[in-house]
This record gives sequence, C-alpha cells and structure tokens, in this order.
Amino acid sequence: MVESAEANAAIWKSDATVADWVAGADARERGRVRARELLAELLPFAEDERFTFVDLGAGTGAASRAVLAAYPSSSAILADYSPQMREEGQRSLADYAGRYRYVELDLATGRWPEELAGGLQAVITSLCVHHLPDARKAALFAEILARLEPGAWFFDYDPVAPDDPSVGEAWQRVQDRRDPEAASKRSHRSPEEQARWENHVRHISPLGPQLGYLRAAGFEAVDVYWKELDHVILGGRRPR
Repeated sequence: MVESAEANAAIWKSDATVADWVAGADARERGRVRARELLAELLPFAEDERFTFVDLGAGTGAASRAVLAAYPSSSAILADYSPQMREEGQRSLADYAGRYRYVELDLATGRWPEELAGGLQAVITSLCVHHLPDARKAALFAEILARLEPGAWFFDYDPVAPDDPSVGEAWQRVQDRRDPEAASKRSHRSPEEQARWENHVRHISPLGPQLGYLRAAGFEAVDVYWKELDHVILGGRRPR
C-alpha cells in the first residue's frame, strides 16, 4: 500500500508529469464525453434541483464539469490530493466559479476531511479508483457508504481488467482499429510515459470483484450501469 501511494505521488504530484497529462487531456476527453454525460444523468435529481455532490479523486474536474453543466443549480466538492491537479482544476472550472470548491483528500489513506464526514447527497469517482489495491477499493466503498445519506447514490467510472486473456485481446483489437497509431504509441513510450502506464494498470481489477465490494459494503441496487470494452460505470445506493 505504501509503495502504491508513493508511486502515485511521484506521478500526480510532479509538475512536469501533470503538465504533460494536461496537454493531452483534450484528446483523451473527446472519447469520454458520453460516459461523463451518463454519469451525470444517473444522478437522481431534477434538472433545476439544488444539491451538492462530491467528486473523489477529482483531478482537474472533468467529471464535475459534466454534472455542473447538467444541473445548473448543483454545486460540487472536489476532493484530490495533488496540489498541481487542483491548481489546473481552478483553471478548467472557471466557468463554474462560485459553484465548487476543492478539499484535500488522499484516497489511499482513508483519512477524510471533517466536512465530508456524513450526510453526502451523492458521490462520484472518475478514473481514479483503479489506482488503489483491491483491499483499499473495498475499504473505500465502505467509507463512501457510511458517509452517504440514506437513499443517496455512488457511481464510479473506471477501467476494469478482463477475466479472460481472449477478452483482453478483443478489447485491444477494437482500440487499435479506432486508433491506428495505438500500437506504435505502445512500443515507443518515453520512460516517463512507461512509468505512468505501469502505475495506471497495476491495480486495475476485474469487474466481478468490484461489484462484490459494493455489495459487501452494504450498497443496494448494485449494477453495471454502462460498459464499453474495458470501461464501465458501476454503482449503487445506500439503503433508505
């Protein structure tokens, strides 16, 4: 766990790495628009309803922007542990000034700020839980459930690992067809890109166990609400 936290910090608290990641963000996000929109649509609020949601591991706020755009009366608490990502988020969220704030939270530690102690109306995570070892994923889901108000929902948009190597090969085949340069990019990564990739994939888990972690934590209505190849939206609700 310490090794994982240190590796994540070396990447996401590096000025150079975050700058490089931000430079490629627009290209990456073009393929994630529909998933982000669906993540927002899954929240059980009327379009004009006032509510506050929490975005864990929020980074620069891509998922929060989708929710804030879909619900003009909503507000966001973005939790992230990287000062560099929070600083970039202040720029990317400029259109939503006054409707969001950042708090510092390292998902690897389980030490939550007091303002997130309970009564949360909704929690989302986006492309961050896969950085955690399985035991920490399970613990995080339980911590989220304990902080949600009864009847409130949690949704996670993240990659999953295949249970069968043949499934992984099929996923890769489709991805390479969509991006003809993908194979070349894989074989010509810089040392920094390779380190980031290895950190990205090392804790990605199959789908089944993660659904089990949600159920074991006490969530109901657990489901895979969207899936395309290796990316899913999974989630559930705290019982009323």
